[in-house]
Amino acid sequence: MINGQRDLAVDVADRGLNYGDGLFETIQIRDRVPLLWDRHILRMRLGAGRLKIPFDDALEAAYLADFTQLIAASKPANAVLKLLLTRGITQRGYKIEHTLPVTRISRLSSAPDMTRLQREGIAVVLCATQLARQPLLAGIKHLNRLEQVLARSEWDQPDITEGIVCDTAGHVIEGCMSNLFWIKDKVLYTPLLSMSGVEGVVRNLLLALCKCDGLLEIREGFYVKQALLNADEIFLSNSIFDILPVISIQADYSEESANFTPVDFTLGPYTKALQQLLQQHYLKEASV
Repeated sequence: MINGQRDLAVDVADRGLNYGDGLFETIQIRDRVPLLWDRHILRMRLGAGRLKIPFDDALEAAYLADFTQLIAASKPANAVLKLLLTRGITQRGYKIEHTLPVTRISRLSSAPDMTRLQREGIAVVLCATQLARQPLLAGIKHLNRLEQVLARSEWDQPDITEGIVCDTAGHVIEGCMSNLFWIKDKVLYTPLLSMSGVEGVVRNLLLALCKCDGLLEIREGFYVKQALLNADEIFLSNSIFDILPVISIQADYSEESANFTPVDFTLGPYTKALQQLLQQHYLKEASV
């Protein structure tokens, strides 16, 4: 849907198409309930504020109305809802016209079945592609995903699920489509996202749940690859697959990494405990 209409065509002058001038959210729909809706909308509001794109209560209500229409016509009870917001249609040039009406896009698609991977774990690669350090854009889910596209192009092997990317200073940051965590000596580590990366909704929820439960000490910072490779447990998170344990890390496929020996991990007790905490939170949210 585009601006509330069942349309598939975006104007060629839309700034989202021309400049990546906008934001998006990807929301898991379970039993026709949009999980973590308030957290997703809050992040979109914060990102819109950073980019100086208008976002008010009426726009949130319009997105919710879009979802209501889309899910009413959907047969599967589980799905993926993608919300996109662009600055709208403009004349050529980078200058912002503050009176433009925004473009609102809502799309519902089928949900992947990640049950087996959640239970058994995944293999990942260390990508050669690096993320630029840009604090103005760090944390928000803006529409320019070219770095992620390039990183994801590095492998075609069906047994590889995700790639880990570093920034240009050599710090591990995240997966192509996920946030990164690891556990070492009962401490939960995750990269600080003040310079690059996306501050995931599930990432922030997991940090809050872990802190509330007292399960692990939490540390955020800038870490090199070796800290990750020395971990006891590693997992990735996003809003669609929740938590995926990492059981193998392989090198990127560049000549410089030809001698890298894959590192294997086990699905540990803390990753399992966090998976349970997250599902318990979803059940509480659905019962409200």
